[in-house]
Amino acid sequence: MIAFVFPGQGSQKVGMGAELAEASSAAREVFQEVDDALNQKLFNLMGEGPESELTMTANAQPAIMANGMAVARVLEAGGVNLSEKGEAVAGHSLGEYSALASVGAFSLTDTAKLLRTRGIAMQDAVPIGVGGMCALLGADLEKAQALADAAAESEVCEVANDNDPGQVVLSGHLSAINRAVELARDHGIKRAIKLPVSAPFHCSLMEPATQRMNLALNDTKPNAFRLPVYSNVTAAAVTDPATERDLLVEQITGRVRWRESVMAMSDAGITHFIELGGKVLGPMIKKIAPDATITSVVTMEDIEALAKEL
Repeated sequence: MIAFVFPGQGSQKVGMGAELAEASSAAREVFQEVDDALNQKLFNLMGEGPESELTMTANAQPAIMANGMAVARVLEAGGVNLSEKGEAVAGHSLGEYSALASVGAFSLTDTAKLLRTRGIAMQDAVPIGVGGMCALLGADLEKAQALADAAAESEVCEVANDNDPGQVVLSGHLSAINRAVELARDHGIKRAIKLPVSAPFHCSLMEPATQRMNLALNDTKPNAFRLPVYSNVTAAAVTDPATERDLLVEQITGRVRWRESVMAMSDAGITHFIELGGKVLGPMIKKIAPDATITSVVTMEDIEALAKEL
């Protein structure tokens, strides 16, 4: 049984999508539709940079989605119907929007617009320099939570991402994140690395962004989707569009429960995880579900190999 999964922020890089666009009209159509939706030459930015502009949240989020959807559309143009071959879809943070687009919950145009709104709302929620994030390596959820509690000191310091059995991300006030980095070894955590992000994602400081996404998702509600989507917030399969709409709002401040999501998919019988548009989730999934088959699909060569296999 197969699940198609989509990466989140951090997977962007200059040059993304260029080879696909050169090789496939289906990919070119995706990038053109996203450009038109945003009234921006986003594909030029993806291909040529500068990296500093591509990594801006409002650009990175629709760019990563466009890249993942281009891979999905090229696969489908080659005869691989995701909804027929898969049992479920999922995505890491913004990747949940890519997953929803891949199964018909949102049009490509609407997904791009929602992610642009989401990116701007998340960036505007906290002034630059006030918040931060750090990755804890060699930390499980229990150790990470204890560290977050110790570092908070009446400020916000929360678990933002539970990525795999040895990687957890904290988010909150920058001073609290700095304390967490200093205290990490005292809590039996191998290494703490501050992340180069412009905002403290997936923590309660993002509350102002939930209000804007609530309005945006009132105007653009999900349609019925062809496969269940595993929610970051609940780490469980969702099939009801109204439920998913509310979870997408909650996702802004909620923890990304990726480790639990992969465990839930494995428990449901998923044995093959196919990452579309990146090579970020595969290593995490392998640590969570060591017996699973992992396929990362980025290039035309990857797509052609997978099409033959499926």
